[in-house]
Amino acid sequence: MSVSASLHAALASFAEAQGIRSKGALCLPLVVTDHARTMGLPLDPARLRTGKEGQVLGLGKGKVQQVLARHGITRVLAEEGGRTSRGSLGKMSAYVAFLNAQAAAGPLDLDDVEAFWIAQVRSFFSAKPLVLRLDPSLSLRSIFRGLFAQAEARQKELQGTMVLGTVLQHLTGAMLEVSLGQPVAHHSASTKDEGQGRPGDFDIGDLAVHVSTAPGEALIRKCKENLAAGLRPVIVTRGRGADVAAGLAENAQIADRLDVLDAEQWFASGILEHPGSSPAGRAAAVTALLHAYNTIVDQVETDPSLKIELASPGR
Repeated sequence: MSVSASLHAALASFAEAQGIRSKGALCLPLVVTDHARTMGLPLDPARLRTGKEGQVLGLGKGKVQQVLARHGITRVLAEEGGRTSRGSLGKMSAYVAFLNAQAAAGPLDLDDVEAFWIAQVRSFFSAKPLVLRLDPSLSLRSIFRGLFAQAEARQKELQGTMVLGTVLQHLTGAMLEVSLGQPVAHHSASTKDEGQGRPGDFDIGDLAVHVSTAPGEALIRKCKENLAAGLRPVIVTRGRGADVAAGLAENAQIADRLDVLDAEQWFASGILEHPGSSPAGRAAAVTALLHAYNTIVDQVETDPSLKIELASPGR
């Protein structure tokens, strides 16, 4: 086992023994590790106790977010920065003892230690569902835009993931299912159409529905293939993507044969088409859409953090 792997195994055992899983608990090792950088090892736990409040020195939102920012993470881990976590002083003393013991056994790479805790933070964030807040003061289109902004922010934090595209694909599938009132075939977002014998992401009658966050020339070529096969292509995208797709379709001379839907507007329209004449009716329609979406995620994806939770504006 490499030195790094051995250290991470020891840190994992420590985290398990101390119950460091929650957002508040994760703040503590981030701050204490940062203190170790400036104060050096071995650390004196007495120096990490505030005199008046009996709390861990520097354990607050500002310091925690400063550490996270070094790794490109802008989401707030805990508003109180772990200050309200029960047993923080005891965990701090235990963690200081752990670091001191590791340093006594040989050179300790604090960058590696911090990297371990950052990985735990990323795992914590990725395990949390996305949240759609049904705020009656906002338009439905704005509400969906806010949801997509969450997905985009998570994608930036979890490099190498396709959160936004996956959410868009499965929300599209859910909307089709709710609108049609019948099941639709769904596939994992990581499964490409090519080689699968599928004209699009969704094939419904003579419709070939394509979902894309960044439509390009390759997608337009596929739409032309759909038309040649007697199918009606539809592109579901969002924001600037709708303008880009329309422009590319114009250049390819298929603009009058291709439907391009702005996802945010389409979802909003779909909600309003159902009993959307009252707040209760709209809430029921959104609930039905999210239920269908979460069922799809359960069926074809392995990451439960892709699910969407419905929340009231105050949450």
